[in-house]
Amino acid sequence: MDVIHTALWVSDIDRTREFYVDALGLAENWSFTADDGVENVYIGGDAAEFQFKYDPSGGPAIDPGTMAHVAVGVDDVDAVFERLVERADPPVHEPPTTMSNIDRRVAFVEDPDGYVVELVERID
Repeated sequence: MDVIHTALWVSDIDRTREFYVDALGLAENWSFTADDGVENVYIGGDAAEFQFKYDPSGGPAIDPGTMAHVAVGVDDVDAVFERLVERADPPVHEPPTTMSNIDRRVAFVEDPDGYVVELVERID
């Protein structure tokens, strides 16, 4: 078994693309519009993706409060963090910091809908 994707409702699919594709640098892998009009955009890597769901007629209320965060592996936390801040100006929960006990460098930012995104770099 494998984890394939995590589905998240968003309030504006264009802002979501700007954040995750243009600023963060993830790939948009594919998309489709369901029979009910909900747009589905898959962004991420080969092993797992985010499925962003957008309902142009309103859709469910966005409440990221119960999710701690989603994590994205990056090659250089500092460079990605700087690019995100420059291009998207997200709220910063924690700037780049080294967690030497687990050999990781991490940072936490917020996406346009309030989901917290952890950037993770292995430093082994």
